[in-house]
Amino acid sequence: MFHFLKGLFNKRSSVYKEEDPMKKFLIVGLGNIGDEYAETRHNIGFKILDELAKAQEFTFETAKLGDIGTFKIKGRTVICLKPSTYMNRSGKALKYWMDKENIPQSNLLVITDDINLPFGTIRIKTKGSDGGHNGLKDIQQHLQTHGYNRFRFGVGANFGKGRQVDYVLGQWNEEERDLISERLSRSAEVVSAFVLSGIARTMNQYNNT
Repeated sequence: MFHFLKGLFNKRSSVYKEEDPMKKFLIVGLGNIGDEYAETRHNIGFKILDELAKAQEFTFETAKLGDIGTFKIKGRTVICLKPSTYMNRSGKALKYWMDKENIPQSNLLVITDDINLPFGTIRIKTKGSDGGHNGLKDIQQHLQTHGYNRFRFGVGANFGKGRQVDYVLGQWNEEERDLISERLSRSAEVVSAFVLSGIARTMNQYNNT
């Protein structure tokens, strides 16, 4: 009887396996912590995750190296990270949570601002250079590859020579504020599409929209 029960327990216990890593996703929105940065162009990653939190009805909690929010969608677990390391050290927080949650690199999506795209333009890519973006540069150093998924949100380049830092750390102008709500909603859709449909379909559906 003991051996029978032991065998039955082993069979049943084999059902309770750890969650399939391929069904876990890490979405990292880049930005700087602090109220003074909240409405700046450089913080679009944080704003998109906040919009996603409203759409999916989850909240962020302070955790190691960042604020973390989690939701489930059609059997998939989505972990959203707003690093608290400041932009230039984004890679440290990203790598920590990738390793902690056993997230495959294919299920990573990094959301960032891009001055090379017109305001509000969406561009999803599977690889690329850091383009002079310090957050992406640090991520590339920690991952030791430039081949990771990134969601670039255009903030335009309406600045003079030597004024790039002031521009990206500046707040949205009146015209941008009038349009940002719709763009944020669209961006939240992009993240959900990435989780549900994969990077290729998401690129085909949303790039340059």
